[in-house]
Amino acid sequence: MSRSSAASKPSSASSEDGTPQLSAPAGDGFVARLERAAAPYAHRIAEAPAVQALQESLPVAFAVALLVLVARLAAALLSRPFPGLGVLKDVLPSLMSGFAVASVVTAVVLALRLARRLECSRAALAGASLAAFALSVPRETVAALTAFARGGGDGARLEAATRTLGTSGIFTAIVVTLAVAGAVALARRRFGARLGTAAGAVAAVGVAAALFALGLSPASGLATVLAPLATLGDSFAALAVLVAVESLLWLVGLHGPALLAALVLPVYLTLQAQNTAAVALHHPAPHIVVVSTFLFVFPGGAGATLPLVALLARSRVRRLRAIGLATVLPGLFNVNEPVMFGLPVVYNPVLAVPFVLAPLALACTTYAAMALGLVGKPLFYVPSMLPPLVNVFLATLDWRACVLVAVNLAIAGAIWLPFVRVYERAEALRAETARAA
Repeated sequence: MSRSSAASKPSSASSEDGTPQLSAPAGDGFVARLERAAAPYAHRIAEAPAVQALQESLPVAFAVALLVLVARLAAALLSRPFPGLGVLKDVLPSLMSGFAVASVVTAVVLALRLARRLECSRAALAGASLAAFALSVPRETVAALTAFARGGGDGARLEAATRTLGTSGIFTAIVVTLAVAGAVALARRRFGARLGTAAGAVAAVGVAAALFALGLSPASGLATVLAPLATLGDSFAALAVLVAVESLLWLVGLHGPALLAALVLPVYLTLQAQNTAAVALHHPAPHIVVVSTFLFVFPGGAGATLPLVALLARSRVRRLRAIGLATVLPGLFNVNEPVMFGLPVVYNPVLAVPFVLAPLALACTTYAAMALGLVGKPLFYVPSMLPPLVNVFLATLDWRACVLVAVNLAIAGAIWLPFVRVYERAEALRAETARAA
């Protein structure tokens, strides 16, 4: 171990009242310098009430979405004697319904967590958040729910209503609930606890009602902003933009692939099919950016998190090491929701940088290698849940694809390492602070 690496191990001092304080790590290495610059701010942000409330609420919301999907899948399997794989085609669209239910859960749970930290009425904050959220959903959702009510409770119409909300509903719930909590906090400072809570809640719901009357919706605005992604086509710009947008969506708690699927999946599946048709005719594959290209960019899942869980598995902090060991196996199958919401990476200001930067770097190496002919272009669609190396070989039938993924993993690990060390140091301080308290 080098001097700078050893010197950058977590250390802390105590103030006069015994509260652990962050001491600057010694050493001239890059990690030590980054820790000195960023760790105090990382600890301060991590302790912010809104960040902690989000980190506690999102795992609950996504667990609800998963339960809805599992329940629908179980019902479909039990209703058919020999359902086969075709049942997935019927059930997977209900994932949107699961996200719609999860968005309501997010509004309630996040409001309750924030109310506890603001020491205000939980009923008032949760009620105002739900009312403002209901006024903020897309007009299509309102129309679909109206049709459901007029149709005498038709289940198909209810599912259609929930699909119009989709994954953007969670983002809408987060924005609305934080806005309501902010309005309540400001009003309490000005008018006192009881009157301020009521005034802030009424003001927030009033603003949501005004936006609804004007036909404006945060969820609809998000869909409008993302719509141009479907026209990017096969280019490095398309790959970079899609990777960046998907990563940024994940960071605010939105399931990036699910949200983008309706916009871009038809385009890139078509390009994928053209590559497959070309190889069947013994022609060179025409496209680099197809669905299976993202297997090279996201080893371990969005954010290229497989190196992250490997680093966490060797962490000196017990909580981080436990998360790393628990998420290595899912990460090998490109399932990273456990680390996204268990660590969490979502709404984590320290880990947000490598979460976006690592896949962008891998997009550069992947596109360059394929454009230069160093690695074959993806010929076939391969499910992302197959392990790295295996999935890319099956997609390209080129052993050099495995070498490229190995290089990509090394690059992603080098990008993740210093930020994991900073986060590890902040977590060590937080654990020591909790023990001292």
